[in-house]
Amino acid sequence: MEAMLTRIVPVLAAGFLAVGCGGDSQERADTSDTSGAPESSVAGKGPDAAPVEGAGGKMIVSYDDAQSPEAINGRKLLQDNNVLEDLAADINQTLNLPYDIPLHGSQCDQANAFWSPDDKTITICYEDADLGQKIFTKAGDPDPDASAIGSEDATFYHETGHMAITVYDLPVTGREEDVADQLAAYILLTPGDSGKVDAESVQAVKNFARAFAASADARTELGAADMADVHSLDQQRVYNLECWIYGSNPEANADMVTSGQLPEDRASGCPDEWKQLDHAWSTLLDPYWK
Repeated sequence: MEAMLTRIVPVLAAGFLAVGCGGDSQERADTSDTSGAPESSVAGKGPDAAPVEGAGGKMIVSYDDAQSPEAINGRKLLQDNNVLEDLAADINQTLNLPYDIPLHGSQCDQANAFWSPDDKTITICYEDADLGQKIFTKAGDPDPDASAIGSEDATFYHETGHMAITVYDLPVTGREEDVADQLAAYILLTPGDSGKVDAESVQAVKNFARAFAASADARTELGAADMADVHSLDQQRVYNLECWIYGSNPEANADMVTSGQLPEDRASGCPDEWKQLDHAWSTLLDPYWK
């Protein structure tokens, strides 16, 4: 099955969006969790559940106003690079949607990204863009904007996982947050028609993992709320994503194990983990590809 991602992440891009994760002294906001989202960013913006007549639904991009310095900066970064437009185009070219799905850029007053199952809307918070730029700049990336845009590709497809589960009523046998991480990896790591995976798509998943690692490093202690959260711990998400990267092509990604980045005990089972992931999502989405 051809991977969904069709655009090439611009190497010389001037903008960025991160993964709803925190660096410095800030903590990651939970992705796809509408309970902490501002009411103004989700209420009343979703379409009716009725299918769109004619050719089917589309993902439609809009940008809300921004007022805070962080939101203004994040909005500019997104718009200057057509990040949301490119991601929506990927969905419109590859998936049959039963109705229109709004994709909003919005000020949320927190770094976040989320799918609202009630409003059938994906929201990318401007603060995510602003914070993510800081994360990859602090990390010393030679092109932090390109790194951040790739990470946001993965963030968006995580939210697309939640979207697909809702709009197609897909069965899942694990925690939905873990399953959504799997879809992001599946889309970005699955070879296209050429039989090859785009190197920048692989790097996007690596940067997604790096952003969670930055969030994990910012946490000094964990409590009961962290253990009970619907998301896996940030460091667990790092190892999951790295496992799927390695498992999707062990030969090309052998350095992840030899460097000690991915523990050998986990790596030994990663090719089978990838096969399970690939089989599950290719089966679930098969009826809905264009």
